[in-house]
Amino acid sequence: MPEENCARCRFRAKYDHNPGSFLGRLWRWHINFCPGWKKYFTALPSEEKTRIAEKYNFLKYR
Repeated sequence: MPEENCARCRFRAKYDHNPGSFLGRLWRWHINFCPGWKKYFTALPSEEKTRIAEKYNFLKYR
């Protein structure tokens, strides 16, 4: 899975628009174990990682 897909994922956009929606909650649950997300997230610069971790309450990599 190319890194660019995570940045423009439709499910991620659903979460951004409405975090309480079914697809939004599914995406948020999914990023806890997705190898593609882990690769994307760990490749980001430190400042971006911090911003995304706070935005999505991503405690695993804080």
